Amino acid sequence: MTEEEKKKKKAEEKSAEKAEKAEKAEKAEEAAQAPEEKKAEEPESEPKEEKQPSEEEKLKAENADLRDKYLRLLAEFDNYRKRSVKERQEIYPDATAKAVEAFLPLADNFERAANAESSDEKYKAGVMMIYDQLAIAFKKLGVEEISRVGEQFDPSLESAVSHIEDENLGENTVAQVYQKGYRLGDKIIRPATVVIAN
Repeated sequence: MTEEEKKKKKAEEKSAEKAEKAEKAEKAEEAAQAPEEKKAEEPESEPKEEKQPSEEEKLKAENADLRDKYLRLLAEFDNYRKRSVKERQEIYPDATAKAVEAFLPLADNFERAANAESSDEKYKAGVMMIYDQLAIAFKKLGVEEISRVGEQFDPSLESAVSHIEDENLGENTVAQVYQKGYRLGDKIIRPATVVIAN
């Protein structure tokens, strides 16, 4: 290689290095400008990452959730308790009425035995004592007799089986009771069987 060729080669290498340096500098400048352009394009209102809730905020949210569940459970239990009390209050009169209804034939028979003629006074007194005990038991349970002789006939309390004419009594008046009726408060256990006058 001649001296001139060597100089030419060196000059080409230098110009290639300069071009390479210029290209690198240009790329670096573009890279520096690119984030600024991206920042300008992106709206400032949108954050890159959502803020994570702190441990305290998590505990507060969990506490509020548990408190809400507790209050709902407490309300449900209170409703259940009230419903149970109401059901018991409704069941008691029905159960008492059913039990008393089973004893009514017994009360009727004791009444007939007490009203029957008997020569043995001690026997009759014993029957009356048992009948009185049954009447006391009914009274303790709140059971009342329906026996309204001389009063206006009421179809909700009495059942008429016959009709008679009597000038001493008014129209639709209960003249005689064949079988006593019984009620517990407003509930009719058995209507009275009666004879109506006029």
